[in-house]
Amino acid sequence: MKKSKVVENVTGYLFIAPLAIGLVVLTLVPIIISFLLSFTSWSLVQGMKGITFVGMKNYTMLFHDPVFIKSLTNNFIFILVVPITMILAITLAVTINKNVYWKDLFKVVYFMPYISSIVAVAIVCQVLFHPEYGPINETLKSIGITDPPKWLADPHFALPTMMAITVWTGLGYNLIIYLAGLQSIPKDLFEAADIDGATPLVKFFRITLPMLSPTTFFLLVTGIIGSFKVFDIIVVLTGGGPSDSTSMMVFYLYQQAFVNLKTGYASSVSVVLLLCVLVITVIQFFAQKKWVNY
Repeated sequence: MKKSKVVENVTGYLFIAPLAIGLVVLTLVPIIISFLLSFTSWSLVQGMKGITFVGMKNYTMLFHDPVFIKSLTNNFIFILVVPITMILAITLAVTINKNVYWKDLFKVVYFMPYISSIVAVAIVCQVLFHPEYGPINETLKSIGITDPPKWLADPHFALPTMMAITVWTGLGYNLIIYLAGLQSIPKDLFEAADIDGATPLVKFFRITLPMLSPTTFFLLVTGIIGSFKVFDIIVVLTGGGPSDSTSMMVFYLYQQAFVNLKTGYASSVSVVLLLCVLVITVIQFFAQKKWVNY
């Protein structure tokens, strides 16, 4: 191998080294350690001498734990946030992309909740959805609804309310990505469709949607992965309550690891979480070959 080629290869490896080291140290190594710890009974405060091998006991306990089952179920229900947000975002993106006044203002207005502090958003939502004196319930009472929902204080409404808040905060990001995708569609396709007499609905389903399929695939994959990692809004808004109705896997993992100090048990939760995300992502990657157009 020529010296110039060696220098070129070494230079390339040096450039990717920081990211590669970070990936190994901060991602791959913790995954391996979590997998190994999931077969142990251990608390972080016990030190390395407190590690006791228990085999599959943690996993057996996990799937007999009603709170974990509830958290897992809530996570799969929470995935509905992703398609709802995407449908609203693409509808708004197509509308704003037309000849609409103040396009940039609309972009900023919809994007503001996404870039705002989740703590600030949660505090505002706590005021809005207050069961007794919140503006939303006061408005419902004023139009004749004498017993409005308790929203975040009601086990039946807490999760849907949190999902609605998440849709609102995530809408701006999806909107901006779809608007960027719309700019990349060749105008020739729409001009040809106009010559053929295609209606706006036909152009949307025959041109816009297929051409946006890579964008949709990106938002779908990242959105579903993000829905399994939801944590901050739960901590600030509900703390997993009422009656574990808003508890999800990452929040449950946090409780077991840092509140109950069951590090081995929490590691088994993290392994199940990783498997769920991995399986769903693999399914999406195989499915995208059928409906993504490049």
